[in-house]
Amino acid sequence: MQEPYRSQESQSSRGGTAAWAGWIIAALAIVGLTWVWTQRQHPPVAPAQVRELDPAPLKALASEHPPLRATTAAPTETWEAIIGKSMPAVVQVETSRGLGSGFFVSPEKLLTNVHVISGESYVTVRYSDNSTTQASILATAPDYDVAVLKVWKTRSEQATIALGSAGDLHSGQEAVAIGSPHGMQNTVTRGIISGLRQAGPVTLVQTDTALNPGNSGGPLLDRTGAAIGINTLIFRGSQGLNFAVAIEHAKALLEGRAQTPVNPGTADVSNGNRIPSPVAPSESDRQRSNGTQLYEARLAAIAQRAADLDDYWGRFKAQGFEGRITGSFDREWYVVWEPESMKGQTREGYEGIFTDIKRRAQEIRTLVLKTEEEARQADVYPGTRREMRHRYHLDYPGWER
Repeated sequence: MQEPYRSQESQSSRGGTAAWAGWIIAALAIVGLTWVWTQRQHPPVAPAQVRELDPAPLKALASEHPPLRATTAAPTETWEAIIGKSMPAVVQVETSRGLGSGFFVSPEKLLTNVHVISGESYVTVRYSDNSTTQASILATAPDYDVAVLKVWKTRSEQATIALGSAGDLHSGQEAVAIGSPHGMQNTVTRGIISGLRQAGPVTLVQTDTALNPGNSGGPLLDRTGAAIGINTLIFRGSQGLNFAVAIEHAKALLEGRAQTPVNPGTADVSNGNRIPSPVAPSESDRQRSNGTQLYEARLAAIAQRAADLDDYWGRFKAQGFEGRITGSFDREWYVVWEPESMKGQTREGYEGIFTDIKRRAQEIRTLVLKTEEEARQADVYPGTRREMRHRYHLDYPGWER
């Protein structure tokens, strides 16, 4: 009974062995077929085909295209720092006909516009600290509205402004103008560059940086603090368009070279960017511009006398007047022409002081009326005159009573 059982077990064992052998044979067959297929797709390279690469071309390529390295750009100065460094180099240029601006490019030389100093043999230069000196006209390029001045007395450690390039500009770039608009020295305005424009032989930098009479001759600065143009008001296309003479024209004059067109580089310049308006202003525009500057300067002088009378009036009111003042006045001593607003009386012993106040007030009134008449004859716009009188607290409606 046991023999058949052993025989059956042996048969089962032999069957399992055969199965495993079949699987092994099949695996070997697959490996073999894969090797044959790989060899057909990528045949081995014969030893004769292997050669060493020539390193010379690779070295030349590497020298022409060195590997990139991480770089860190130098930090850009803030506008506040740039303006702070540039301000001492910008001055007010005063002539017998009006005011303009200029800026030092060396300790003894300044740049400005020809129309600022036209007709003068020398001018007065007013520094940012309000001190003054004289300057001679060293060279001019009237067709380009550029002039070089030389101060009679050089200051030690005079701040200067480096000259940049208008050809490197691009539309949308920020710019700053510094000057003395309407006689207000060290005024800063900021805007963007619109592009380069051509007006006859002159290349102009167009910007939306606000410019007013008195800005002429001042610098237009780029983001590095370099001058890229000289602000000018004689190139006018229409209201809201402001221009600076490209600094390349000034460089040529300083170096004694012939004027050449500005190489635009990356700047926005095309044949369509020409200004159709005249290069020079009309005679009436020139007269109005000069008259406006002179009007501003005279109002500033009158305002100083008015401020002195403010103090005098304040002491009188505190010690020599009993009562109160009704109404509203930019300067309270205007009440001397409106006695009904003086609700009170002058104390005994102060009558002479009150009379002196009225005399000084009348002198200021005479100056204001004379200045107004001269501005009217120079065709200064009524709105401009009114705005300036308001700025200096001289816009009193009773001047002509």
